[in-house]
Amino acid sequence: MKIIILGAGQVGGTLAENLVGENNDITVVDTDSTRLRQLQDKFDLRVVQGHGSHPRILREAGAEDADMLVAVTNSDETNMIACQIAYSLFNTPNRIARIRAADYLRDADKLFIPEAVPIDHLISPEQLVINSIYRLIQYPGALQVVNFAEGKVSLAAVKAYYGGPLVGNPLSILREHMPHIDTRVAAIFRQDRPIRPQGSTIVEAGDEVFFIAASQNIRAVMSEMQRLEKPYKRIMLVGGGNIGFGLAQKLEKITALNLSNVTLSVLLNLLSNCKILSFFMVMLPTRSYWQKSILSRSICLLLSLMTTKQTLCRRCWQRKWVLKK
Repeated sequence: MKIIILGAGQVGGTLAENLVGENNDITVVDTDSTRLRQLQDKFDLRVVQGHGSHPRILREAGAEDADMLVAVTNSDETNMIACQIAYSLFNTPNRIARIRAADYLRDADKLFIPEAVPIDHLISPEQLVINSIYRLIQYPGALQVVNFAEGKVSLAAVKAYYGGPLVGNPLSILREHMPHIDTRVAAIFRQDRPIRPQGSTIVEAGDEVFFIAASQNIRAVMSEMQRLEKPYKRIMLVGGGNIGFGLAQKLEKITALNLSNVTLSVLLNLLSNCKILSFFMVMLPTRSYWQKSILSRSICLLLSLMTTKQTLCRRCWQRKWVLKK
């Protein structure tokens, strides 16, 4: 497949690295010659220096016979215009763009259509983080929750603790405990090593169990691995940027929110059910299950998204708040 990537930053560079390994014909476009040179020295790909939204640069990159255009520059406007030009001038069949501004995403259903801005798939890093944190709030005690089939089915990861009915028993009895719920255990990690789940596999305390079930049954299956936590009722968000504001919008109808270190004049007008605090340091009370609080999970989630795999949030299940190097 012939793919053009606009932007040689962290996202574009990582994407190029992954796609080159799959025997694709990759061309990277960026205005920074240093970044392009570094990519070309490391990988077998073409580079073109220039503005990705210019028709001449796209033509030089091979847009006339490209199968896909992926626009991931740091400018939303550049990404949108590039997709528009690729559609109008070169009839590129697949167009993917990174859009970060909430103003564009708010009207995405009307804006990003062939008759307006022809983008087939949107990538919004902030929205991905917001949705991930929101799902962790929806399912207290979960390590990770990923939705499929428009939210009807979910893949969840949960730590097995003593007190869970399935702990110390084989997976085969899960059907006996929940005869009316369809679920499948997809994987088990024990001491950072994967285990192929079988009916005779004994679930041990400390195992990370990944299972698939209907979204409405996630908490029921979680109750087999550990004692369920109470739903979160009061949540403090530190920061009122795109992520903090977007998460507050999703949460304000179901929880009591405290927001600190935010732009007061903006959020006071936009959020009606939130208490906004203006101070820089927040002292949070320490509790015995600190590692299971939403704040620590959110921090670990952000670290795992922005850093290497050595900072996976599954490290935080321990009963002491310790970040290993």
